[in-house]
Amino acid sequence: MRTLLLTGPGGSGRTTVAAATALSAARTGHRTLLITADRVEDVLGVLGGEEHGLTVRRLAPGDEFRDDLLALQKRAGAALDLLGAGRLEGEELTPLPGSDELALMRALRDAGQGAYDTVVVDLPPTPRALAVLALPEQLRRYLRRLLPPERQAARALRPMLGRIAGVPMPSAWLYETAARWETELAAAQAVIEDPGTTVGLVAEPGPAGADAVHAAATGLALQGLRTEALTANRVLPDDAAGTWFAGPVAQQRKTLAEWAQTYGERLVPLAHLGHDPRGADDLAALGVPAPGAAPEPVTWPLVDALADDGVLVWHIPLPGVVREELGLIRRGDELVVTAGPFRRIVTLPSALRRCTVAGAGLRDGELRVRFAPDPDLWPRTR
Repeated sequence: MRTLLLTGPGGSGRTTVAAATALSAARTGHRTLLITADRVEDVLGVLGGEEHGLTVRRLAPGDEFRDDLLALQKRAGAALDLLGAGRLEGEELTPLPGSDELALMRALRDAGQGAYDTVVVDLPPTPRALAVLALPEQLRRYLRRLLPPERQAARALRPMLGRIAGVPMPSAWLYETAARWETELAAAQAVIEDPGTTVGLVAEPGPAGADAVHAAATGLALQGLRTEALTANRVLPDDAAGTWFAGPVAQQRKTLAEWAQTYGERLVPLAHLGHDPRGADDLAALGVPAPGAAPEPVTWPLVDALADDGVLVWHIPLPGVVREELGLIRRGDELVVTAGPFRRIVTLPSALRRCTVAGAGLRDGELRVRFAPDPDLWPRTR
């Protein structure tokens, strides 16, 4: 399955580009799924049905939140009645903050289990999108800390341990719920980290768009996600340079030149149609290509330099980041990496857990962390 996650600054036209990309993929004969939280009926026109090879799933976080809470209320009905709690009706429930993100996680999980060739996901604006993409990994880490798997193995002995220890032990439903969450989060994370999953950025060329793309590239690299293409949306025609559009056209050309140096063939300029695209003909006029083959995955290689320098070097690609925005903390078996407003906590490879941090440096858009073997933990040789 080929998955393209599209994001960009608010108002950049990412939903239109997502619809055009999904329609283009469907017209090549791919069974295509478009996941979005916005209304795309006006954009797609009469298309969008399964008979055209394109299925649209519109997220409904309010409905999912209501169903989940009513199911929980039904399961805990006896305890709620004992406490004298009043039952909630479905009509009075409104979604809480975070329900949008959870709905998107479920959609990604379901997409991984569906029979689709191409999945196009219309993500929220860039800052929220990066937080959503990091959510499965973060929540799974929290679950492992709160309910370690090795302790869950003893849940069959819970009644006996409770009598011996003389303190209440966690209920079985807590372990069951944690196991279900772990399964669902792992499925969503598997889609995000799949070799066939890439990210596409959509932005209008100009100073604001350039800043947003720069920040997004850093955040995506920190999460180990690959940027397949940068779509420069609403590019003004050259013949507008002699009008009062001269200033915006000059700004766009400058930004496009900078993006061309960085992204090369991955830069996809889309001409401004002079109106908001509506219907299949307008989407086709944009010329948005269907997702191609996935680029090479982003890797964090570990280089063995023990023979020459006596250290192991972990290479972490962080394009565009500057030294003043970097932060690095070793905490137990984890490394906390901060790049600008983004932060990621990663588990160290097994070889590095037996080492101490000997230094770090930023070179050519790559953070290189040096680890020296700990004599007390490293295998001894004769």
